[in-house]
Amino acid sequence: MVDTANNTEKLSKFNDKSLLVVDDDNPFRERLSRAMEKKGFLVSQAESVKIALDAVRTNKPAFAVVDLRLGDGNGLEVVKEIQNLKINSRIVMLTGYGNIPTAVAAIKEGAIDYLAKPADADDVEKALLADPNTKPQPPENPMSADRVKWEHIHRVFELCNRNVSETARRLKMHRRTLQRILSKRSPR
Repeated sequence: MVDTANNTEKLSKFNDKSLLVVDDDNPFRERLSRAMEKKGFLVSQAESVKIALDAVRTNKPAFAVVDLRLGDGNGLEVVKEIQNLKINSRIVMLTGYGNIPTAVAAIKEGAIDYLAKPADADDVEKALLADPNTKPQPPENPMSADRVKWEHIHRVFELCNRNVSETARRLKMHRRTLQRILSKRSPR
């Protein structure tokens, strides 16, 4: 059954409800897994490319949510292996480093959608159950441009081990401007 309002199919339509969540951010992975279990998926988790590849070979998932950058490699390897073993799997690629080349690579490897972090369980469910023959709907509550900028700056700050000088250099921003931004609360 297809919900024409948002072009999604119902999970009950699928015989295999297995979902593999692959992300090296433990709190995010746990939170997303619990939320997806509440939605009716049978969830298994992996925190690295190696663990994910072993899980995929053991139990071929019908659905997968895979982070692009993992501690031991690239999530595209996992997407490729899932597609090799189970062609009709529905895979959503998640990333905090969204850009066009990686989105294209994810789709070429077999992902059906590409979501930027932080994505919530409703967005992930909608992407996994979307009708593959239609265009995805635009997000209902997209982040504001100020919020996207704030998230990006804080992500780079964390990747630079909270080093203000290094973060300012990478963002091509004056150090004091960066300090002012970091001292403010996140925009809505």
